[in-house]
Amino acid sequence: MTLADNSATSPVINEKWVLIATILPSTIAFLSSSILNIALPNIQKEFNATASSVFWVVNVYMLFLSALILLGGSLGDHFGRKRIFMIGIWGFTITSFLCGIAPSIELLIIFRALQGIGGALMVPGSLAILSAVIPTERRGMAIGTWSTFSTLASIIGTPLGGLIVGADLWRVLFFANIPLGILAIYILSRYVPETRDADASTAKLDYGGALLITLSLAGITYGLSEIGTLGISDPLILVTLGGGLLTFIGFLLVERGNKHALVPFYLFKNRTFSGANLLTLFLYAALGASSVFLPMNLIQVQNYSPEIAGIATLPIGIGIALMGRWSGRLVDRVGARPPLTVGPIITGIGFALLGFTGITGGADDYWLTFFPPIALISFGMGLVVAPLTTAVMSSVPVTSSGTASGINNAVARVAGVLALAIFSAMMMAIFTDNLGSRTSTLPLDSESRAFLDIEATRLAEASPPPNLPDETAQAIVLAVDESFIEAYRVVMIIMGVMCCVGGLFAFAVIDHKQIA
Repeated sequence: MTLADNSATSPVINEKWVLIATILPSTIAFLSSSILNIALPNIQKEFNATASSVFWVVNVYMLFLSALILLGGSLGDHFGRKRIFMIGIWGFTITSFLCGIAPSIELLIIFRALQGIGGALMVPGSLAILSAVIPTERRGMAIGTWSTFSTLASIIGTPLGGLIVGADLWRVLFFANIPLGILAIYILSRYVPETRDADASTAKLDYGGALLITLSLAGITYGLSEIGTLGISDPLILVTLGGGLLTFIGFLLVERGNKHALVPFYLFKNRTFSGANLLTLFLYAALGASSVFLPMNLIQVQNYSPEIAGIATLPIGIGIALMGRWSGRLVDRVGARPPLTVGPIITGIGFALLGFTGITGGADDYWLTFFPPIALISFGMGLVVAPLTTAVMSSVPVTSSGTASGINNAVARVAGVLALAIFSAMMMAIFTDNLGSRTSTLPLDSESRAFLDIEATRLAEASPPPNLPDETAQAIVLAVDESFIEAYRVVMIIMGVMCCVGGLFAFAVIDHKQIA
């Protein structure tokens, strides 16, 4: 690591301002994902969109973020972490404005893709700057503070986002990123020193690897997402899935023989680094997909208002915020393995229990239905977040911090992308099958059944055919809700199992003595 070339004019290192400067952009990233999930039902209704289109609003951002975040980390090590971080913030801020004014679901998806590119330059810089500037003996505390305040911002934003969405002003959620981005850029330029990897500054960047992994993820994600709609035998699905898998194999081959690989495989020789990233894959796959399906369940099936739905999911963020600094100090004392074993198992039990929550009486039943499993997820994730990040960043040399941060962030995002693609297809297939079974005995003519087949692509937002008797229409509404719950139950139980498996794997693989 080296500081900016002109040390005489470099900003004085002040750890407090470094924390603030890295927390603010993280806040933007968290807000853009967690709050947007609350807004998805409103976005679907405003644009009269299918469930697949709405999922793409989330997934296209995550796809480009996941594919290019590795390059973003390398660019920071190469050209300067602060410089690339600031470019990413500018890009994210500008595209947030474009998302806010999008006149159609198609343009919103395009602008979200561009926002993902900005995020790929922004996200890895946050932890890379912390690891490069904060001394080792205080790094666990610093990362815990970063986790706490970033999550606290999301906690405040979630109910606020619910209020905004409840007022049918979801576009404001994007506009809110603009002042935060500008403030972060000001603090960075004034108080944070430049750091870079001296060895990386003369190395070649792996643009080919970035292109291959982007094409691979795009093909695989599209193929998995649309299986539920088009069917696995559709030529487009076969081409995109097959092309994505072949491109991924090409990516692995290219990276293996590349001295300047986007993914340096030697880092994975460290079993703590490998184990922490595999745990990240399992845990964030469940967390990413559930953060989309849970609000849809609460708003579209349980009839929660957006405001109440935002508040209902608060305990998850509160648990992470309250436990972040404590769990960061815990790693400094006892190592990462204990919390990374217990936390995922508790989280997994919470996800599985969420799957057994059927149709309730609405928000009045929240404390006896959704709250207990959400509280378990809250406690489990509170044990995991800071130790997991610390384990990853402390298992590699400081000179590779940008690359390591990029890899771990990419794993987390890829997990969310693939999980949402796989589970949305699974949801669609189970929902469609159940809806067909539950409505098979209803007195519907062929035109009404064709209408219902089309509506099934909207999942819980599906409406009964027009001009039906009230009794038949109400039976279809109930069938839609029950079919969604059945599909939701299956995927939530699978997510719970994934988390528990990740915790057991962490116990077997992560070397807690290495984390200091």
